[in-house]
Amino acid sequence: MSENPTYTIKVNKAETSKIGSVNFDDLPFGSIFTDHMLYSDYKDGAWGDPVIEPYAPMPMDPSSRVFHYGQAIFEGMKAYRDENDEIWLFRPDQNFDRFNKSATRLAMPEVPEEIFMEGLKHLINIDKEWVKKGKGNSLYLRPFMIATGHGVIAAPSAQYRFMIILSPARSYYQGEVKVLIAEHYSRAANGGIGAAKAAGNYSAQFYPTRLANEKGFQQVIWTDDATHTKLEEAGTMNVFFKINDTLYTAPAGERILDGVTRKSILELAERENIKVEVRSVLVEELINAAKDGSLKEIFGAGTAAVINPIVGFSYQDTYYELPKQDNPISLQIKDKLTNIQHKLAEDTFGWTVKI
Repeated sequence: MSENPTYTIKVNKAETSKIGSVNFDDLPFGSIFTDHMLYSDYKDGAWGDPVIEPYAPMPMDPSSRVFHYGQAIFEGMKAYRDENDEIWLFRPDQNFDRFNKSATRLAMPEVPEEIFMEGLKHLINIDKEWVKKGKGNSLYLRPFMIATGHGVIAAPSAQYRFMIILSPARSYYQGEVKVLIAEHYSRAANGGIGAAKAAGNYSAQFYPTRLANEKGFQQVIWTDDATHTKLEEAGTMNVFFKINDTLYTAPAGERILDGVTRKSILELAERENIKVEVRSVLVEELINAAKDGSLKEIFGAGTAAVINPIVGFSYQDTYYELPKQDNPISLQIKDKLTNIQHKLAEDTFGWTVKI
């Protein structure tokens, strides 16, 4: 806890735990939650003391601004239990910083570090039995903030609620992923909120993704809004391309989320002497590389799956299958990264933080 805390965390523990009814060998991602949740309310220009109480529905006024004007942001994080039964976070400072950047972009108040970090650690300690040992097991952490002020006038809210909920998770595997390159729809535009983890970014993806699903594809690789010639993200993840012996990924910016997994892969690649170029990759480049055999791999990168290989892509009704790799760089990187997260390898970067 902070040496000089300015907030008091109020705790109301659940009388009984539901952990005994959970099958930890069969965990649909993000659908089962732990016994407790944390919240802190913002009103009259200040944050109130955080409260930890049993996970439960909460009452909301029908005119709450989040329902009408979409002021809602979130983060995705994980906690891991190592072989010594110690629990670790992975680069939580990056999530905290990005959360408040998202808040600023949506005209929401920043959350104090003490509420975010100390509240998160306190909540995990209370529900620590939900963090299971073993590579592939984790506790998914979902900090989020919504506008709770009343009234349907089109203006920022004056009241907000910051919350954290926790969900046990296992390795997230989607099977073979085939993607459709977007020719009309865009994930984000210059001057928009693409760099924020705003709820609306994700809801806007659902319709074009459903269209792709109907054609037999699991995800969409988004292209830039102006020309649809630059490859940007894959579904809800940052995307990497391996052409010959070089990894390529688009630069983070107004349209592209500054992913924590993405930046970790870039730093790992540098340490492992893997050639990387951070620049826009053109659709035309990708197709030419697929045709001449220099395109070796495509993979998405994000908190839930860590790395998700892509087996092929379609553009203008032509499908391009990627060659099978004996020792794909995507899985090599995933193994090194998850070993650090689970404390199975030395953390030379200082990324892990003990609870």
